[in-house]
Amino acid sequence: MEKCIFLDRDGVLNEERGDYTYRLEDFRIPPGVVESLQQLREQGYLLLVITNQAGISKGLYSREEMHACHNYFQEQCGGLISHFYYSPYHPTVSESLGRKPGSLLFEKAISKFNIDPQESWMIGDRDRDLIPARKLGMATILIGTGQFENSPAVANLQEATKAVLGLG
Repeated sequence: MEKCIFLDRDGVLNEERGDYTYRLEDFRIPPGVVESLQQLREQGYLLLVITNQAGISKGLYSREEMHACHNYFQEQCGGLISHFYYSPYHPTVSESLGRKPGSLLFEKAISKFNIDPQESWMIGDRDRDLIPARKLGMATILIGTGQFENSPAVANLQEATKAVLGLG
């Protein structure tokens, strides 16, 4: 079975703008993100992104615009992400079990990639990112100043990587 790092997108892999990020000129990768992902891959972790992209169902941007951001990210990090899972739904438009805090996208990834949840982590910047991972038995790390059920809260992905690898 594989060990995996599940990653939220906005606020973890790119700067959180407080608004929807779908234009390439707004998609900014913070320093240290690519190096952190390289470290995790070198330690044998599969890297998967699970992201809510509600702006699609709200008609604010298209799937193509979102995919352009993901393709750009892959170019910048040398293709380190094995797969991007996304939920295009917003609760005011349509419900979905794939939207975090639902666990459907996690369950699909676990099945597809033969992932061992007990050896895996979720790194996110909101409680809703961590709830499904914890429900499935994964360790969790919160980026930011919040608190979530015994999850370490760290400043950024570099600090989260140190925590995962026991270097902190």
